[in-house]
This record gives sequence, C-alpha cells and structure tokens, in this order.
Amino acid sequence: MNHPSAGSEWTLEEKLRSIREAGFDGVCWAPIPGLAEGLRRYGLIFVGGMASANVQDFAGLLRDLKDAGALHINVQLGRHDTLTPEALELTVALMRTARQFHVFPAIETHRDTCTETPEKTMALAEAYQQTMGERLSLSWDFSHFAVVKHLLTKDLSPRLLTRPDLVRHAQQFHFRPFNGHHVQVPITQDDGQLTPEVHDWIPFAKAVLGCWLEGNMESGREIFICPELGPVEGGYALSAFRNSWEEAKVLRVLIDRLWAETLAEFEDHPEVTRR
Repeated sequence: MNHPSAGSEWTLEEKLRSIREAGFDGVCWAPIPGLAEGLRRYGLIFVGGMASANVQDFAGLLRDLKDAGALHINVQLGRHDTLTPEALELTVALMRTARQFHVFPAIETHRDTCTETPEKTMALAEAYQQTMGERLSLSWDFSHFAVVKHLLTKDLSPRLLTRPDLVRHAQQFHFRPFNGHHVQVPITQDDGQLTPEVHDWIPFAKAVLGCWLEGNMESGREIFICPELGPVEGGYALSAFRNSWEEAKVLRVLIDRLWAETLAEFEDHPEVTRR
C-alpha cells in the first residue's frame, strides 16, 4: 500500500514482479481486477482474504475467491462485540458454505473481530468442536493476543501456545514480530542488523514452528506463513519505522532460516515427531 509513496504507488504488475523476484511464494489479499491473471503469470500462490459479519455475504465472497484461484482463505469474522453464540452461527455457516466451493477458510485471530481476545477465540473453538465434532481452523496472528495481555517476552510461549492441537491443526500463520506492548516492532536497525526486539521474538517463532512440525512432520500438509508487516496507514507501523516492503523482504529471509533450523532439529531427532 502506497509504496514507494502515496503519490507514486507501484502498479499491480510492479508489485507482483517484485514479490516474485524477492523470493515470495504467493500473495494474500481479496480479489481485485488483474490479480488472478498476474498471479498466474508470475507463478504465485493466492491465499484469499475476506472480512464479513453477514451470513448472506458468505456465498458471494467465497465464490469470488474461488474464481480468483484461492484454495485457502484468511477470514476476519464478525465484529468486536460479536459474542460466542453468534460467532458460532457465523462460523458454522461459513464452513458449511465453504464445503460447497471446496475451499478452506481459517478464522484469523484479529482485532475488531469475534476472535479479538484469547478467551473469545477459545470459547469459539470449544463451541465449534462440540457442535461440529471437529477442530476449528484458525489463522494464527499471536501478536494481537500478546498486546491484549501485555505479555513479557519470556511468557510468550507459555501463555500463547496453550492449545497446541489448534496450532498443529492450522495451516495459516501471520509472523509479524511483536512484543507485549507493540503488535509490530521494527525489523532492522540503521546498520541493517536485526533489532533487539526481533531477536527477543525469534524463540517464540521457533516454538510455533516446532509445535506445528510436531504434529505435521509426516502429514504432507502445507503451512502458509505470511511475514505480515503493515504500513503506517493501518496503524501497525509507526512513522519512525523503516519501509514496510523492504523490511518484509528481510523478514522473509529470517523466517526461511528459522524454518530450516527447526526442520533440521526434527530431522536430527526423529523421536520428537512421535511425541
């Protein structure tokens, strides 16, 4: 958004070409004109995105996403005041409608939705499992929960990974480095090195990857990790932060390294996968 500036924003073609050249595998967004064709041209995966609190909109939104090439879909569901009974109705309707289109939505843990706090998310997950007899598919963005609880860095894993079954069941993760007071922290310093805040976040990132691998090492399932760095306009970045796109490219390389390190640890100790 607004890159390199609001007055001279790149075209969609320039964005997709740069995404491909930077080594990314795909894009997560809502359908927009030209996107599906551009993704095919550059060989990029499309993870769809939608936001709704209206059951009547689900079929149209999911159809548009399927037509645009999405299989997995990130969903921001409901509003901040959506309570669990209504959230359950929305979720059941969403999942049933999605089966008609053979797509796989995941409910994002996100501000201003029915999953804006850990308590509301777990209540929904429990209600959904009791009703449908299956685990709820979540798109995990742990940064919102950390800020809600103002967690210390040492408490991230013990407080945020309390449902490893839901982490292992998920396929979508938003890896935006954060701490207990900032949903997004700067990635690099002026000298190009990673910030201390990112170094503090790395153990938690590896714990998430390790948790997921523990349940999926032999499953053949895909994991989609979005190095999501919001711009100033979305309230994520601050005006003093470095450019979000340039930082995202650094973060992609870091996440690749963390994945490789965590995977190697499992391959070196195969007994871990049997726990």
